[in-house]
Amino acid sequence: MRGRLPPWFKQKPADPKIMSTMTRLLNGLSLDTICESAHCPNIGRCFSKGTATFLILGDVCTRHCTFCAVKKGWPTPVDEKEPQHLLEAVERLGLNYIVITSVTRDDLPDGGASQFARTIKLLRENRRDAIVEVLIPDFLGSAEAIKTVVEARPQVINHNVETVPRLYPEVRPQADYTRSLELLFMVKNLDRAIVTKSGLMLGLGETKAEVIEVMSDLREADCDLLTLGQYLQPSPKHHPVVRFVSPEEFNEYEAIGKDMGFAEVASAPLVRSSFKAAELYAKAKNSLRII
Repeated sequence: MRGRLPPWFKQKPADPKIMSTMTRLLNGLSLDTICESAHCPNIGRCFSKGTATFLILGDVCTRHCTFCAVKKGWPTPVDEKEPQHLLEAVERLGLNYIVITSVTRDDLPDGGASQFARTIKLLRENRRDAIVEVLIPDFLGSAEAIKTVVEARPQVINHNVETVPRLYPEVRPQADYTRSLELLFMVKNLDRAIVTKSGLMLGLGETKAEVIEVMSDLREADCDLLTLGQYLQPSPKHHPVVRFVSPEEFNEYEAIGKDMGFAEVASAPLVRSSFKAAELYAKAKNSLRII
């Protein structure tokens, strides 16, 4: 289902000068963003505010999820200078809330966990007042890899389940729903001061009952924050949009999530993993009384 979007997707066009400035900065430091790689519909809004979600470990993913626009194939070697370049971008942009994600690197022994850790530690050493949120892959369920990231002490660890388990074979064929839930639970067991977060895309063919069941599973895994947004098909080759979920239905999921005990829920068509991330973290911090 491609073509004209519902009216609630209409956004103000991005300022081309601002977009160009951000692009030059990122390219000059050899940095990638998920905003660009995943064709995020909010890129204009974020870039205009001088912020972005950084994509580490290159821009080529080893998995073949059918919803994602990120390039697939054999990745390039890990850039040892990447953490320093990311720190420089953060300092030049004056960011106090830093969101970092990565492609999935099943080709690496630790899945890229050590690169996450190096980046987090460098940021925490040099930007002591900043909050670091990481959106991590599942590291093939490696407890050691997850521990490596946790011990670097980001304030937020996000791992998206993305969709309901029934759709995994066609949407996330190399992922495992139970493994993702176990990852979130493991993070909390290792360090309860870390805020955990997950998200789903809606409109892939899931039912309302299935969404609510996943939300319940996430609460059982002690997940603190939840994001729900509308899936948009990046190209005709990707998984189709089965339906557009109305803003009213998103509001209903938000209310259900809050009743379940999530510290905060962001649920709307244009919500993505890092949507108003700083605001969600602040509410979770107050709710969970994290110092």
